[in-house]
Amino acid sequence: MSDIAIGIVGCGGRMGRTLLKQVYQTEGVTLTGGTEAEGHHALGLDLGVLAGLENPLDMIVTTDRQALFEASDVVIDFTIPETTALLTKLAVENNTAHIIGTTGLDAEQAQAIIDASKETVVVQADNYSLGVNLLAALTRQVAETLDTQFDIEIVEMHHRYKVDAPSGTALALGRAAAEGRGVSLDEVADRGRDGITGARKEGDIGFASLRGGNVVGDHTVTFAADDERIELTHKAGDRTIFARGAVHAARWAHGQPAGYYTMADVLGF
Repeated sequence: MSDIAIGIVGCGGRMGRTLLKQVYQTEGVTLTGGTEAEGHHALGLDLGVLAGLENPLDMIVTTDRQALFEASDVVIDFTIPETTALLTKLAVENNTAHIIGTTGLDAEQAQAIIDASKETVVVQADNYSLGVNLLAALTRQVAETLDTQFDIEIVEMHHRYKVDAPSGTALALGRAAAEGRGVSLDEVADRGRDGITGARKEGDIGFASLRGGNVVGDHTVTFAADDERIELTHKAGDRTIFARGAVHAARWAHGQPAGYYTMADVLGF
């Protein structure tokens, strides 16, 4: 069998560079290229140099997303919501599997992904770490077991440059907790407290976001009742764990029938 051809959009960012390196170092796959937006400082750079590899790869960063999708079996996309929504069309046109790690999408952008999945393979996850996906499964199970006497609070911390809050992973954990209790997260989420907020409403799922330094990603789900507290925590030390999971998802996605999948499908949870 030939190697699975994988392209990277948004390859000049922190996550993009990590993905380039991970694809290059993974057996059974080959890197087809990487793209960036117009005006990005990485344009024209060799992908090997950009990824911090010992040798250049004789491929440069371009803006040609169409060519990337045409050349790839799978494209990995950790960009921004506006870009991801546009890329769904290229995935459909070229029958390219689309691995999405973009967070902060609005309802219309999310619907574009669902629509595309009717015609091509889409894997979407707020976090591609095996540990975080296990944390979500545990969160759902604990929430299903404990009643609303246990208040649920989710605290996340990321580096100073992260632009969305709460993080996509925190919201995914919130959805897992809400599913465990058989409710909609939109109905019970408390995403900001400031000033005189009044007493906590029973059954709410609270969120708090911290930003600072170069923290890759810390998430804690707390179940707090009178006189006892359960805390489930995951701390990411390096972006490689996300890249490794995304490439694993890309390999899994190749050859799957068109449809919308999550890491739960990829990992068999």
